[in-house]
Amino acid sequence: MKVPAQAPLHLLHQVPVGTLATHAREPHGFPYPSVLPFAPDALHRPVILVSRLAEHTRNLQGDPRAGFLVAHVPDGDVLNAPRETLLGVFAPVDADDEADVARRYLRYHPDAQRYLDLGDFAFWVLHVERLRYIAGFGAMGWLDGADLDTLDPLSAQDETTLVAFFEAHAARRPGLELVGVDRYGADLRIDGVRTRFIFDAPQLDLPSLYAGLADCIERHRI
Repeated sequence: MKVPAQAPLHLLHQVPVGTLATHAREPHGFPYPSVLPFAPDALHRPVILVSRLAEHTRNLQGDPRAGFLVAHVPDGDVLNAPRETLLGVFAPVDADDEADVARRYLRYHPDAQRYLDLGDFAFWVLHVERLRYIAGFGAMGWLDGADLDTLDPLSAQDETTLVAFFEAHAARRPGLELVGVDRYGADLRIDGVRTRFIFDAPQLDLPSLYAGLADCIERHRI
């Protein structure tokens, strides 16, 4: 099967929670699955916020190779739901990037501030090597991590500017929030519910992104 264009990328922006599979320290080598929230970074890679004392964190410190399962199953029909398993290596977020990553992550998960305040939690990011995307029963395929997105990502500064534009827009209705934006779409929170607004085409420059966000606001006025 040929994987639909950008479908694996959009799925990573539609789901707030994933399943992390690490290599257990004890009993050694067994798969150790755990469920936890995540947010996609500017490269659409899963970013997790984990305690240094958590079993999965200790597993990653011993062996950073991991799998990460994401599924969008609003109606409970998992066999016909889009889902993907990403394989790669988790690594702590670089110290120079922590502030930008934290700012973005907290837009997706505002309640995570209480964990950051404890001082024991740190951000890790999955460097994706391969992924298997399943569009539904009998429709599936593999994709190299490098092919997830071939466009240049937005800088943290550009995204912050776009978020500020969205928040200040005169036509934005109450309850409509922008939590993240990239060249393919905007991640929204509408009356507290996460959703994804997909642009009609990839937006390759800032003027196009401004126009795409303005269109998003207009379509969600009612």
